[in-house]
Amino acid sequence: MKLMFFSGIIMSLFILTACKGDAQLHEVKPAEFESLIHDTTVQLLDVRTAEEYQADHLAYSMQADWTRKDEFEKRTASLNKTKPVYLYCLSGGRSAAAAEWLNKKGFTTYNLQGGINAWKQEHKPIVQFEKVAPISLAEYVSRIPSDKTVLVDIGATWCPPCKKMNPQIDSLAAVHSNDFVLLKIDGGAQTELCAQLKATEFPTFIVYKGGKESWRKTGEMDIKDIAAQL
Repeated sequence: MKLMFFSGIIMSLFILTACKGDAQLHEVKPAEFESLIHDTTVQLLDVRTAEEYQADHLAYSMQADWTRKDEFEKRTASLNKTKPVYLYCLSGGRSAAAAEWLNKKGFTTYNLQGGINAWKQEHKPIVQFEKVAPISLAEYVSRIPSDKTVLVDIGATWCPPCKKMNPQIDSLAAVHSNDFVLLKIDGGAQTELCAQLKATEFPTFIVYKGGKESWRKTGEMDIKDIAAQL
């Protein structure tokens, strides 16, 4: 009897723990998902590949490829755990796995049921990148004045750490506008230039002095570290 009693308690605790672990797993249909992501400050994550994202995506979404675990972990490290994260992929499988991983990290997640395929079937709005003129390496170099300190910020609108760093970079440039020149490069559009500059991770910050590169660092960082290099 005692064994059955304790077995019952253990089973109850197991079920309770399992339910608690699943409490943050929310599968949401397109109509409800649309109502949840109307705010431009929402943490909306497209976990497909960069190529898929560039073909079409949801407005205000950031991109982190779930199949590239190192990239995914780095990009999501800058997300705010006090705010929910909304995820989607092509049909819902990858984003569900990503949501489960984020839940274990302490995030509350909402997954788009059926992915962007279901979203399109209900004629919800999508965004496609407009083609932009490529910047050649020669043109890039011509934008680096030899008589001034230059901070190059290579990022992308869909990059979570870039989105977090952007206001800080803009504030630094506004306060010290006479001390250095800020040059922003859209790494999502200028893929060839990024390859030539070996800027494979976003954001990448490069400081030029006297027309020559003097410092480089990637990823989210303390703005004071950048200011110290300027």
